[in-house]
Amino acid sequence: MSGSALKRVLDLGFPWQTADPFLFCVHHEDHFPRGNGQMGPDASLAGRNLGMDFEIRDGWRMYHGERIPGFPAHPHRGFETITVVTRGFVDHADSLGAAGRYGEGDTQWMTAGRGVQHSEMFPLLNDEAGNELELFQIWINLPARNKMTEPHFAMLWNEDVPVYRHEDSAGRVTEVNLIAGRLEDLQAPPPPPASWAADAANEVAVWTLCLEPGAEWTLPAASPGLNRCLYVYRGSLLTVEGQTIRPQQGAVLHSDQAARLRAGEDVTWALMLQGRPIAEPFASHGPFVMNTEQEIHQAFADFRRDEFGGWPWPDRDQVHAKDRGRFARFADGTEITPTE
Repeated sequence: MSGSALKRVLDLGFPWQTADPFLFCVHHEDHFPRGNGQMGPDASLAGRNLGMDFEIRDGWRMYHGERIPGFPAHPHRGFETITVVTRGFVDHADSLGAAGRYGEGDTQWMTAGRGVQHSEMFPLLNDEAGNELELFQIWINLPARNKMTEPHFAMLWNEDVPVYRHEDSAGRVTEVNLIAGRLEDLQAPPPPPASWAADAANEVAVWTLCLEPGAEWTLPAASPGLNRCLYVYRGSLLTVEGQTIRPQQGAVLHSDQAARLRAGEDVTWALMLQGRPIAEPFASHGPFVMNTEQEIHQAFADFRRDEFGGWPWPDRDQVHAKDRGRFARFADGTEITPTE
């Protein structure tokens, strides 16, 4: 497609296909039943493969959880996780003693660095009606020089994430939430300091887009040589440079060309990932991403030796008090809550 911003169309699998500096992206959407008072589902778990429940039954999954849905304590080294929660809540706990509850538009950005364990549980806080959950988990690589940096996490509250708003000639609105990156005069909150995204020259962007029916917007060009992909995850369709992209498809774009977007007959949602490639060799196995196989073997040996500091919480599937609001407590004891 000479002269078009569109390189190719992807049919999305699980996980979604990503490109350097991104390693992994999944979209979780679960329609959980009401809670049972203990933050688990008020429903029978019979017949589910508890501990490895990834098959959608009745609209939801338990994932690795056995009482409460989610991902009990597990380790990471050598990269970062970006968890964008659009609906529902996530309870975080980690081996550094940090903790949090976030959701309804919040994002947690965690640098695993030299090694950390964390749990990500999905507490079902509503005992009167269903509990909706939607999130993206995105893995972004660290360059070799930062793979053994100190672990760190940042909380990007929904209230602090800038929203770009464009109204087309017919009054139809496109909104873009800037989790990372810049758009016109709007700048996302700062990522963790060791992140590849912390250097503006790398032009890392993590954006969620919502287009009203029929809305038109032109995604502006960035620098050449970036990897840029637009993932459509809900709605009827999105036209990109005249090509129809349906939900569960992605559009791989030339980063230095503007791309004309138009929503179909329904509200359309998309995620954009963009960044300059790190362009280093990497080796990965399970929860570890390093540069060589030898470093992967060392990561497993280090975890077997001290479990990256152990687990200071009473439960591997740690959740916080049911009546607790959104909060983030860091390893030094500092605690923050959303800005009202």
